[in-house]
Amino acid sequence: MNAEFFEAIEELEKEKGISREYMYEKIKQAMLAAFRRDNPDCEDNVEIILDESKKRIEMNVNKIVVENVEDPTHEIDPEAAKRIVKRAKVGDMIPIPVETKKFGRIAAQAAKQVIIQGIREAERGIIYEEFTSKEHEILTGVVSHIEPRNGSVSIRISSNSEFTEAMLAPNERIRTEALKEGDRIKVYVVEVRNSTRGPQVLISRTHPGLVKRLFELEVPEIYDGTVEIKSIAREAGSRTKMAVLSNDPDVDPIGACVGPKGGRVASIVNELGGEKIDIIKYSENPEEYIAASLSPSEVVSVTMLEDGKSCRVIVPDNQLSLAIGKEGQNARLAAKLTGYKIDIKSESEA
Repeated sequence: MNAEFFEAIEELEKEKGISREYMYEKIKQAMLAAFRRDNPDCEDNVEIILDESKKRIEMNVNKIVVENVEDPTHEIDPEAAKRIVKRAKVGDMIPIPVETKKFGRIAAQAAKQVIIQGIREAERGIIYEEFTSKEHEILTGVVSHIEPRNGSVSIRISSNSEFTEAMLAPNERIRTEALKEGDRIKVYVVEVRNSTRGPQVLISRTHPGLVKRLFELEVPEIYDGTVEIKSIAREAGSRTKMAVLSNDPDVDPIGACVGPKGGRVASIVNELGGEKIDIIKYSENPEEYIAASLSPSEVVSVTMLEDGKSCRVIVPDNQLSLAIGKEGQNARLAAKLTGYKIDIKSESEA
């Protein structure tokens, strides 16, 4: 039995990554819990030995040999002591073996619960560590369930060999996206929390970080740092504006992101369910940056206002509606991208 026990612990370490030392500690706790259930007066005089090399498990209660026993929990008389250790004498500490087979059913159940709880805690710890290392990264998941009442989606996500269920909340879904059970989708890991029910992985399909990571996966120049993403403004499912800068004068940052025949940006648009992506060139010059951010509209002039946080933009009369965009979206995203409040006027208004 003892040999099988140590083999089972070794198997647990291989399969689930739970260290033997951790499990030995939990098993000791379980055996102590079981013993104290039947012997509530025992305190710290119980000793458990798990000898891996000799495949030996022992449980002893240490008692001191005394002439007159007053506390049977901690003391033993010489005659009883000599039945265990022949040369025992008054004053000696004698280890008295405990037969774990004699534990009561409730005590054994308590021990089992401690071990099961220990395994669960270890598994949660491993999952938490694995997914914490994936914060602000993209993971691929499989849709396992869609809640019809509120539209939240349960997604089984994996990282290396670890799996967990994560909830894609309705406000983190792309509203134009129709998902069904079994679909494989990419999600952005916003945060990992350690709750009492285990690790909670917060995921999103609407976060601007998803667009950033998709471009890093698709565009080698972004991945290696030649092209830098300076800012992203996004209205998920509809439109994204992204400002990019090249750290190499020979590399066109917009061309690198668009890719040959538009292939790179097209695969990202496809992943995002047809979301439009405007890629503009970042500039340290606020006027240039703001003018570029209003793409695809032409801009006549940009005038910075005294507060340093606002500007007035003049556009050709026939470009006003394009600059503002449907329901003000183009102007709104440009303001979010650049960090400036933008007041747009046509030439005739100006």
